[in-house]
Amino acid sequence: MTVLGYRLPMWSALLLWFAVWEIMGHAEVTKLVPPISSIIVAFGEVTSTKSFREAIGVTLQAFGLGMFLSLAVGISVGIAMGRNKVVADVMGMWINIFESSPISAVVPLLLAVIGFGMSTMVITVFLFSVWVIALDTQVGVQHANRSLLEMARSFGATPRQVYTKIVFWAALPEVLAGVRLGVVRGVKGLIIGQLLIAIVGMGYLFQTYSRRFLMPEFWAVVLIVFGFAYVLSELIGLFERRVARYASVR
Repeated sequence: MTVLGYRLPMWSALLLWFAVWEIMGHAEVTKLVPPISSIIVAFGEVTSTKSFREAIGVTLQAFGLGMFLSLAVGISVGIAMGRNKVVADVMGMWINIFESSPISAVVPLLLAVIGFGMSTMVITVFLFSVWVIALDTQVGVQHANRSLLEMARSFGATPRQVYTKIVFWAALPEVLAGVRLGVVRGVKGLIIGQLLIAIVGMGYLFQTYSRRFLMPEFWAVVLIVFGFAYVLSELIGLFERRVARYASVR
């Protein structure tokens, strides 16, 4: 962001939005948006409670397990689709269907089949994130330099060496792009699942604070979730940019 010829860091835009938020809160435009100062105070109160520690523990556990499954399945399927046309033809249609479908509509079905609990949250994270990881991995594998692959085979490289020394590094920028998008979607799926379950994790806090009309506490939890997703996305994006620069040099 540039103001009067001076380049300001991107986070400085938050100060402007926080100022607008504070003014709107004190003007009482709506009871649903309290001043940002009261949200900051509520932030400390919320994070110090036992219910928050229990909620964040359940949420992180479900998110970690769901993303682990998404990475393992998505990258494996994406590599298979990128290297084998039969697998791409069989799996491609279904992955594109699920990628473009509203997965949140499936969560009530999961509740009916699996019931309430950790399994439903893990599967929800998995369903929200795995498809974009698989598609981006497929694109990365398909765009691996053909001359490098032919050279490796001509020098007697084994299939394992071809994958680990050429295909993996060539596809890594696209894989990380898929992981970054998958992480953001996984957080979204996790919160949607917990809101529908409404008995565990951060979803429980959302429901509790909104029903009691404790809006500063509610917005504090919202900002925590947004901040968690943003920080994860930026960390993966930073690594992605470094890898992309390395790949372009190669």
